[in-house]
Amino acid sequence: SIKAIESSSKEDDTTWLTYWVVYGVFSVAEFFSDIFLYWFPFYYAGKCLFLLWCMAPVSWNGSQVLYHSIIRPCFLRHHQTVDKVLGNLSTKA
Repeated sequence: SIKAIESSSKEDDTTWLTYWVVYGVFSVAEFFSDIFLYWFPFYYAGKCLFLLWCMAPVSWNGSQVLYHSIIRPCFLRHHQTVDKVLGNLSTKA
């Protein structure tokens, strides 16, 4: 999905691909922290509001903000390493 977002051809799928990248990162983070987070009152209500903010059809929606400020810079720093690892895995498979 990140490769599709960063490609030169921009279409409507960029918005939803950005959402799914943010949702995937959130799901992985939540998997490891859920044992602690579910004890907080209104955690699930806050999670629902967070996901609605990520899907909101506005220019400042959560997916765009989080992707461009956190996920994209991290990906651009490490994308060559990720490509090498995936290339090695595909040749071994």
